[in-house]
Amino acid sequence: MKKILFLSAVLTFASCKKEEKTTIDNSQIATEEAAPAATPEELGKSIFEGKGNCVSCHQVDQKVIGPSIQEIAKTYKSKNADIVTFLKGNADPIVDPSQYDVMKTNLAVTKEMSDEELLAIQTYIYSHLK
Repeated sequence: MKKILFLSAVLTFASCKKEEKTTIDNSQIATEEAAPAATPEELGKSIFEGKGNCVSCHQVDQKVIGPSIQEIAKTYKSKNADIVTFLKGNADPIVDPSQYDVMKTNLAVTKEMSDEELLAIQTYIYSHLK
């Protein structure tokens, strides 16, 4: 009988051991869920000003080294040309061919970009049509 009582006490003690609770930081989950996905235009602007470094030669409304974004958009739209094809290195320059040698060095960067990134740049450029 003492063995049964001892065994019962051990089992009871073992079953009463403190359980650890894990908590989830809901604020982190809420933040991740609340962060909106970037639109193609926002992605294009981010690439244009960052990774692509396009902004060093192209400004929105004035010619710096290369033509303005507005001029690029207007020319490609009027000629029904494809900016993505040019950025892939598969089309001749149509906006300012005299600056093509300067642009060639940056084509190495744009050729490595995904279609999504190039389409986003195109969307950003076309967003400046007036």
